[in-house]
Amino acid sequence: MTDEILISERPAEAADRAVPGHWEGDLILGLGSSAIGTLVERSSRFTMLLHLPPMCGGEDPRIKNGPALTGHGAEAVRDTIAAAITTLPEQLRRSLTWDQGAEMAQHAQLRIDTGLQIYFCNPQSPWQRGTNENTNGLLRQYFPKGTDLARHSADDIAAVAAALNTRPRKTLGWRTPAEALDEHLAKTA
Repeated sequence: MTDEILISERPAEAADRAVPGHWEGDLILGLGSSAIGTLVERSSRFTMLLHLPPMCGGEDPRIKNGPALTGHGAEAVRDTIAAAITTLPEQLRRSLTWDQGAEMAQHAQLRIDTGLQIYFCNPQSPWQRGTNENTNGLLRQYFPKGTDLARHSADDIAAVAAALNTRPRKTLGWRTPAEALDEHLAKTA
């Protein structure tokens, strides 16, 4: 990737969770290159899950340097993030922090499409997206390692996101992520 902006350049308001709208993202991977995308808002822990089904032609053999067949190639991830994040009010679209995976090769276009500032963790430093790593751990209760994630429909994934967003969290004073996000939105209305 070119023109990556590292997490060290991310604004202090994202680091201290003072302002909502700063997101962390990742993919959880399953059998057969199946994947589900995760977006977690840092201050409220509100989670959006991205349905990344296999692309048409996914049964054909892979052509070296050919198009992605798994649904979590750069173009599919960019489009799916953009579709999800643009459903939110503009004040909740400040930044996104991701690791340096190939699925974010089109981050510059994602920035243009969404207005999000995109930041990247240092290599081999997943702990720099601790909120997302914690959420991925919670998600493994629903999507165990070693399973085919492509068998889950968009509705299945939405139901898991709803379960996480209505689950009280100690770190939020036993409020749910949905309640915390609603409080942020009510303050800005």
